[in-house]
Amino acid sequence: MRRNVLARSLVSVTALVGIAAGSLAGASASFAASGSDSTQPAATAVVTPLAVVNLGLNTTQAKGVQRWLKANWGYTGAIDGELGPESWKAFQRHLKAYHGYTGAIDGVVGSGTVSALQRFLKNNGWGYTGAIDGQAGPGTQAAFATFANWCVANY
Repeated sequence: MRRNVLARSLVSVTALVGIAAGSLAGASASFAASGSDSTQPAATAVVTPLAVVNLGLNTTQAKGVQRWLKANWGYTGAIDGELGPESWKAFQRHLKAYHGYTGAIDGVVGSGTVSALQRFLKNNGWGYTGAIDGQAGPGTQAAFATFANWCVANY
């Protein structure tokens, strides 16, 4: 009984939103297609990490970083200017060796990767002066761009 009340409430709220947005006709088709079998489990969304995380770098800068990674950290992917999981795995190897990264070499740019990147940028004179907070804000991105520009000039 409770499921039916919840389902009706959700349908009613969604219908009201559709009316307010002026798109009830499009919304009603999706309600009709959803059926009324309350024994079906709700659909779940699959969350995947972003495929490319350039942290503000343009394509030329990212290519420079990839050339540095290829020369020094076992990057074997394309030099395409898109810092994807393989680029970040190579960067994580560098960060693990020298900058306190303790996470998995998985190519996911999480707070641990960003914190180690911040240590790298701060301790090696790339201009990062902020806190080691795992947040890739403007200061982190600016220092990363300074490093990337060096990579472009040298690799």
